[in-house]
Amino acid sequence: MKLFVAGLSYKTAPVEVREKLAVHASRLRCQGCRLKLGGNLSEVVLLSTCNRVEVYGVTDWAKGRAHRLFQLLSSAELDFTPYLYFKEGAEAVEHLFSVASGLDSMVIGETEITGQVKQAYQAAHEAKLTGRITNRLFQTALQTAKRIRTETCIGRGATSVGSVAVELAERIFDHNLSDKSVLIIGAGKMGEACVRHLAKKGIRSVVVANRSPERAQLLAAEFGGRAVGMDGCLEAMTSADIVVTSTGAPQTILHRDQVAGVMAARRNRPLFLIDIAVPRDVAPEVQQLPNVYLYNVDHLETIVRENVRLREQELVRCRALIEQSARELMQRFNGPAIPAGIRPPVSPPAWDFASVQTG
Repeated sequence: MKLFVAGLSYKTAPVEVREKLAVHASRLRCQGCRLKLGGNLSEVVLLSTCNRVEVYGVTDWAKGRAHRLFQLLSSAELDFTPYLYFKEGAEAVEHLFSVASGLDSMVIGETEITGQVKQAYQAAHEAKLTGRITNRLFQTALQTAKRIRTETCIGRGATSVGSVAVELAERIFDHNLSDKSVLIIGAGKMGEACVRHLAKKGIRSVVVANRSPERAQLLAAEFGGRAVGMDGCLEAMTSADIVVTSTGAPQTILHRDQVAGVMAARRNRPLFLIDIAVPRDVAPEVQQLPNVYLYNVDHLETIVRENVRLREQELVRCRALIEQSARELMQRFNGPAIPAGIRPPVSPPAWDFASVQTG
């Protein structure tokens, strides 16, 4: 019997192809059963995320039939073969370990994929689609992902605009945002993303200002905050610690003299401004004011790139841990080494994940 992974990802297929195969979490069991029966698999785990669809299975057939599995997942009349990759044995093992650890993700070291791998495995296990090989494989993959998270720096350093903004805010406010308040000027997607990241850190209060009062009230209500009109921004800034601006206005809306007046009213208490609008909402000379910390999109993207580079430097250590975990797992399946000079009565199966006896 052979262990394999067949799949496609953001590296091999555009979103218009991936979406034709995407499987909602609630249907993982049902589609897994279809794969097991229709694909003649003895064990199977189906993993489906926005960036990949992969089938991990155990069977006795070879590579040439992998494309049929994906025809079972989709009613679209599309040949998925050009987009598919296929790995067997140890290569398949190391691939799953890389995926579960976030090393094969669009953003290196992201953690969401680990939960998605766990969810896929649990769904298959509860549906009795797994067996001796896939159980140990996925359990070890999740253990390896945890080791990589704790023993390396691959997950450190924010890599999205929203999370970078939070990282900067934490640095300025000594890693404690629980007693801070935030003002959102412009309740678009980017502004909302920032406040969501801030909310995860236990931000104390949220005020939303927007040209559309309905949108402002909606976002404010979601986070237990309050809404104000655009004409109430300066007053709201006097009590805010963090201001996120993303209005889409064609010209500057916050000038140096306005912010200077706000700082006087707040007795020079530190003010953190995140300007993620293009064109910019905040005049650049505002950053010259004492205790005002102004960052625009370019500042945030620079930090993202720096954090990505730091993560990439950790890849060597991560790969070494993956190779070690894969070796140890194969040794467990192979059993203890036979002492020199002793001939076993029956030749044991060569378990290199390409040829393995199921039990």
